[in-house]
Amino acid sequence: MTRTPDPAPARPLIAIPARFCATTSALRHAAEVNARALVTAVWRAGGEPVSIHPADPAEDDVAARLARFDGVLLPGGGDLAPHRYGAADAHDSVYDVDELQDAFDLAAARAALDARLPLLAVCRGLQVVNTVLGGTLHQDMGGPGRDHRHVRHPVSLTPGSAVARAPGADKLEASCYHHQHLDRLGDGLTVTARAADGTVEAVELAGIQLLAVQWHPEDTAHEDAAQQRLFDTLVDWSRRSALHRADSPATGHSH
Repeated sequence: MTRTPDPAPARPLIAIPARFCATTSALRHAAEVNARALVTAVWRAGGEPVSIHPADPAEDDVAARLARFDGVLLPGGGDLAPHRYGAADAHDSVYDVDELQDAFDLAAARAALDARLPLLAVCRGLQVVNTVLGGTLHQDMGGPGRDHRHVRHPVSLTPGSAVARAPGADKLEASCYHHQHLDRLGDGLTVTARAADGTVEAVELAGIQLLAVQWHPEDTAHEDAAQQRLFDTLVDWSRRSALHRADSPATGHSH
C-alpha cells in the first residue's frame, strides 16, 4: 500500500500593512502596495506575506484583525507626522505624511506588542514602534551627505542580542534609506545596533519577539544570507507562535 505523503506545513501568516501609493505603472488608479523585495524575502523564508488594508482604527478593531495572523512586519514608508511624537513643528524635509497611514501603523504596532505577536519593524517601522512606546524622532539628520539615503554602511550589533543572533554576526553591511533617526527611546526599548556615526540602527524590547531595524534588509536579502536571516527569524518565531496558540484551547487560533 502506498502511503500518502504528509501535507506540507502551512506557511505562517505574516501581516504587512500596505502603503498608500498615488500612482502605479500597472494600474489605472491609486493603489495600496508593498515592496516586492520585502514580500519576496518573507516568502523565501517560508512565510505567507499578506498585505492588509490600513483602515481607520477609530472605526476598525485592528487587534481583532491581527489576531488571525502569526506575525507582523511593519515596513518602510514616508515620515510620521511630527505631532505623533509630540513635536510642535515639522521640519521642511518631512515628506509623504499620511494621517490615516500613521494612525493604522501605530495601532498595528500597539496591537502586535500587546498580543506579543512576533514583529519585524523596518525603517519607518522601527520609528513607529519607538513612537507608540512614547519615544521621539530627530526629524532630519542634516541634509545631503549627512543622512543615510542611498548608502550602504557597516552596522555594529550588540553581541547576544536578537538582532545579532538572527544573522549570527556582530557586524553587518546595511542598505539604508532614511533621513530621520531615533531621539528619545520609547519605554523599555534597548539599543542593540549602531552605525559608526552613532545613529541607532536597531532596538529590542524585553520579553517581546521583536526585531526593529533602521536599515532595509530586503534590499540585499536576495544576495546576503545575513540579511535574509532577519526574515527567516520572523517566520520561525511566527511558526512557533502559531503552533503554541494552536495547542492552547483558550485561543482557538487556526487557519
